[in-house]
Amino acid sequence: MSYTQELDIALLAVQRATLLTQKVFHYNAKGTLSKDDHSPVTIGDFGAQALIISALRHNFPNDEIVGEEEASSLRDNPSLAEQIFALVKESKLDDSSAESQLGGPIKDLNAMLAAIDAGNSNGGSKGRIWALDPVDGTKGFLRGGQYAVCLALMVDGDVKVGVLGCPNLPIDDAAPISADVGGEGKGVLFSAVQGQGATSRPLTRGALASAKTITMKDVDDITQATFCESVEAGHSSHGDQAEIAKRLGITRESVRMDSQAKYGSIARGAGDLYLRLPVRKDYEEKIWDHAAGDLIVREAGGEVTDAEGKRLDFSIGRTLKRNKGVVAAPREVHGKVLEVVKEVLGNK
Repeated sequence: MSYTQELDIALLAVQRATLLTQKVFHYNAKGTLSKDDHSPVTIGDFGAQALIISALRHNFPNDEIVGEEEASSLRDNPSLAEQIFALVKESKLDDSSAESQLGGPIKDLNAMLAAIDAGNSNGGSKGRIWALDPVDGTKGFLRGGQYAVCLALMVDGDVKVGVLGCPNLPIDDAAPISADVGGEGKGVLFSAVQGQGATSRPLTRGALASAKTITMKDVDDITQATFCESVEAGHSSHGDQAEIAKRLGITRESVRMDSQAKYGSIARGAGDLYLRLPVRKDYEEKIWDHAAGDLIVREAGGEVTDAEGKRLDFSIGRTLKRNKGVVAAPREVHGKVLEVVKEVLGNK
């Protein structure tokens, strides 16, 4: 199956959502709430989730959606809900045909809340299920760093389509990797369909821009590789990752950035390795934090496994219960990197 319609809708839906997130990104006050796990959620998260789920329900009404947010806190806070709905109403693509493909604007506040709550699937191994992270890297978003709007389609537990909207990454695929977000020429949309390769294109305010094929960089000398890791030490073990880099002979400082922007960066050869090693044994990664990036890297010629060498398993619910950590690298060096990862973790 070609998944042409699914890819088009996913790209346009993510592109439209980034119009809202960028508006919120440049606000001084981002309307932060705290979830039960104390992670921050902003008006950008709620608004982007509403816009994307509305587009998915218009085009694929029978599909399930695993979304990160739910709307109960907004029902308890009507003024915040109204503030978000005002932003949602303003967030339209300039191209009327593209906007029409997404089903047009959300009609009222109740429809917005219903859309947010429609991301309540438990996931699993049967049928068509979308995984959505409306603002991946919320802490980066709040501090003015990298973030991504992430959407993936899984069919019977296998990721078929992946899209990442990264408003603060350079459009130029050849630009060196950096956590810096300043300057012009920013905003890129990465995508992949299983078996069809990976692409990047500039984010626009209207119709989709032309896409370019992206591939991971050949790494002839692992000591010259650049590796990416999370900014937050609570997400990824910086100490273990530094030891792995040392044993591989990598002397370049790691690039720390938030979100699945790391997957997009290595997929186009701006970086080489992405390590996200477990900080505690009971931590389970969320599927929406990895589904799109995993496919994009693999379709760009990379390998993505957990720290034990197993493929990431998106078929068992809302988390990656059977996996610990993430190791993403070009295929030709992944085995070497994984060997060192196992050595370092095995010595603990």
